[in-house]
Amino acid sequence: MKYNNIKKAKFLSRPNRFIAHIELDGKEEICHVKNTGRCRELLVPNASIFVQQVKGDKRKTKYDLIGVYKGSRLINIDSQVPNKVFYEWVRTSNFFKNINLIRPEYTYQSSRLDFYIETSSSRILVEVKGVTLEENDTALFPDAPTERGIKHITDLCQATAEGYEAYLFFIIQMKGVFFFTPNFKTHPAFGDALIKAQKHGVKIVALDCEVKADSISARDFVKVRL
Repeated sequence: MKYNNIKKAKFLSRPNRFIAHIELDGKEEICHVKNTGRCRELLVPNASIFVQQVKGDKRKTKYDLIGVYKGSRLINIDSQVPNKVFYEWVRTSNFFKNINLIRPEYTYQSSRLDFYIETSSSRILVEVKGVTLEENDTALFPDAPTERGIKHITDLCQATAEGYEAYLFFIIQMKGVFFFTPNFKTHPAFGDALIKAQKHGVKIVALDCEVKADSISARDFVKVRL
């Protein structure tokens, strides 16, 4: 996926989940943060960031915060992008054979799952999670408790009992991690649910991404450790 109108800036502060103060071209600006997660280890004072200049009559800010450097590693923190990355990847990767239909935002039970995929032989449900948290070259999810995430896992388990194939894809919005694991420290119940889901036949897949200032695309499979 490509972005346009990207500018390099410096992070200053984050007074709330949605807003950041940044320094751009020597001036302080207000920027929208496209990620409601904590991102405490990323959004630190003076961090180098990339923002997208956007237009809109109803917008309160002229910029969206897209990426941030953590040391030498560039991490995309746009929470709206993982589904787009997955969609581009699944259409070209041949991971699912003979696709006839890809339908985003599919209602199953009382949840809206990210994708329904139909092939010549299978009905497939997919939930996609973006991963921006990294510790010691390990990708972790979630960075905050997520009851909604557990509900999605429960629904995927139910789907396998009804004859669907079910997948949980973790799109790691960076390169250079060795493996993915659930963040038991932050939300042990999510990790337990993930282990249970695997036993129920839900397939858990992690993909890293090549991240540049103006683009992000899925690249390689990352080992999952539960």
